[in-house]
Amino acid sequence: MLTDAQRAEIAESRAGANPTLRPVAPGAEAALYEARPVLETGFVRLVDYMGDDGSVVQGARVSYGKGTKSVSDDRNLVRYLMRHKHTTPFELCVAKFHIRAPIFVTRQWFRHRTASINEYSARYSVLEREFYFPRPEDMAAQSATNRQGRAESLPPDQAEVALALLRDDATRCYDHYLHLLNEDEEGRVIDESRTGLARELARMNLPINVMTQFYWQANLWNLLHFLKLRADPHAQMEIRAYADAMLSVVETWVPLVHEAFADYMRDAVAFSGPAMKVLRAMLDGEAPSQAESGLSKREWRELMEVLGRTA
Repeated sequence: MLTDAQRAEIAESRAGANPTLRPVAPGAEAALYEARPVLETGFVRLVDYMGDDGSVVQGARVSYGKGTKSVSDDRNLVRYLMRHKHTTPFELCVAKFHIRAPIFVTRQWFRHRTASINEYSARYSVLEREFYFPRPEDMAAQSATNRQGRAESLPPDQAEVALALLRDDATRCYDHYLHLLNEDEEGRVIDESRTGLARELARMNLPINVMTQFYWQANLWNLLHFLKLRADPHAQMEIRAYADAMLSVVETWVPLVHEAFADYMRDAVAFSGPAMKVLRAMLDGEAPSQAESGLSKREWRELMEVLGRTA
């Protein structure tokens, strides 16, 4: 959630709108500063952007004006660029987000090294007593086939036991964190007769479901690549929730780009050379088998799933 100080800062920014001669995207303007809730206490909000659909087209044509062609021509060009992976025109647009997320989500997030990031510093300030806990229905068992995935939800009684442990441990760790600091949540000294541990050391005791905040700026192409991976059904549910919220911003900001992204990146499928031979054989009325396809059993199963057939 936003703090009172952050809300006041946003209200002041909204009230002080400035005229501009640069391209303005109505959808992005409407989304500016809006905190879209994610995972109960997290959020995503767009704080700044540069460019719009027309900027992508302009960059591709290297033209002086923005609306030099019809909207349909602009749409066709955007789709052509996306289809053929001509990335540089998309890189001319930029978005900056303010994110509030659990630390374990940010550790996945920061693996994408194509953005500029600045995170809340626990060396400088005391982290808030805010944690992420899954809903009971999201408490799932370890997948037997995917070492980094989930299986079915735990039985309700087992889920509640697990959640109680998570809540108790988070509370205990945070209480010890404040004790080590000898500070309260506002940074005030608790016991004048005792020396507190340095913040950069005390933070070691915090669990990775504690909430943190960061600014994340990326050009549009790198943002789309992030969203393709993290809004995918196979991504972890928690980071996927953030990706979905960001994708809704992209849809309002650059609708033509979003449409092309959905068609040629998000919902598209790439086929290997052997898979193409299988497809051609099927189109010719043949019934190729896995053994003669050159595909492993896993590749064959994945291909059949994509085609909506049983393996």
